[in-house]
Amino acid sequence: QLPCFQVTTSTSQLIFAFISETGKQDMKFAAAVLTLCGASHAFVIPQCHSHVSGTALSMALDDSMLGRLDSIRRSYQALTERLGDPDVLADSKRLQKVMSDRAQSEEVVQAYDEYCQLKEELEGAKELFQEAGDDPEMKEMARAEMKEIEPKLEALEDRMKILLLPKDPNDSRNIMLEIRAGTGGSEASIFAGDLLDVYRKYVTSQGWQATVIDESPGDDGGYKNVVMEVKGDMVYSKLKWEAGVHRVQRVPATESQGRVHTSTATVAVMPECDEVDVQIDPKDIEMTTMRSGGAGGQNVNKVETAVDLLHKPTGIRIKCTQERSQLKNKELAMKMLMSKLYDMENEKREMEERARRGVQVGTGGRSEKIRTYNWKDSRCSDHRIGQNYPLSQFLNGDIDPMINEMIAKDQEEKLRLIAEETAAA
Repeated sequence: QLPCFQVTTSTSQLIFAFISETGKQDMKFAAAVLTLCGASHAFVIPQCHSHVSGTALSMALDDSMLGRLDSIRRSYQALTERLGDPDVLADSKRLQKVMSDRAQSEEVVQAYDEYCQLKEELEGAKELFQEAGDDPEMKEMARAEMKEIEPKLEALEDRMKILLLPKDPNDSRNIMLEIRAGTGGSEASIFAGDLLDVYRKYVTSQGWQATVIDESPGDDGGYKNVVMEVKGDMVYSKLKWEAGVHRVQRVPATESQGRVHTSTATVAVMPECDEVDVQIDPKDIEMTTMRSGGAGGQNVNKVETAVDLLHKPTGIRIKCTQERSQLKNKELAMKMLMSKLYDMENEKREMEERARRGVQVGTGGRSEKIRTYNWKDSRCSDHRIGQNYPLSQFLNGDIDPMINEMIAKDQEEKLRLIAEETAAA
């Protein structure tokens, strides 16, 4: 089949199609024709009908996308008007809901407004070029304006496509982050403690709040298991990419022969939920109380403030000793249980969706090995994106570059799927 090219001028909107055996000759001929037409520059695009082109971002905004953007802008304007409604202002919950809904679409609307403004300016520049006649200075001015506007439009189109991608409904939630020592004995527990330190540093850098709500110390330091509650803006959207198996290769502090050991720790990132998301039958809960022991005065040592919850259908057991009252420990244990149950259901749903679509981005499952930390080579390797980072960067809590790479890869995968579905339609 002979290669087919489209050559489109950005000024006169003339379209030429050339078909021959050598694409290079086509492009040279196209350039010559465009020069005669007085075009400032052109785009030479190989036509492809059998598969999606290299990057899904090359898709132009179609009518459905533009219609969706118009709809989002109308909704945003309606929400803005509701902020002045006395009934809304009198109800703090309704006001918070309206402000939250408005904030979710604000970035899209701002980008779309800028896009519409640039489109108008581009049309004005084209009209100026056509009306310039034989005035070379006027034509050159119009060409320069178009050259300046078009890259901005392309960048905005790419940005809006990403903003329109389906959002994870859990992205705005707070989380329960659980780190559990895996294979490796005491070294695995020490490594779990190292991971906790990293995430604490990252939480601080993001301006979030973190509280350890459950812990089981290791025999030689670190933790056999530790649960940290993290609250803040869009916490789950970032930390969800930390879920999985983390592997460390180093000489343990407990190793006398200087041999390198391989140990693991599993990170689970569970979005917080409430009774609306997860309904638990009281009959499925078995609760026992005990004395907490340890520091805390006579109250925790003599009164049964600790709570041990067992969820019979799943076998999930949660022991909570953090608070100084039994009621608070029970509330905290129920909160942790709901998050675990919600996470299990969420993971099952995501795995089914990924299997249906054949998505290759990291699954976020607890059994997936996501990183290896090599102390000897001072290297942190992320297996999902195939990139290495300095170990010191990770230990300092600077994990945003790794997380952003995962977000970008996920967006690219979603854009590819949309492109394939569009091409198949």
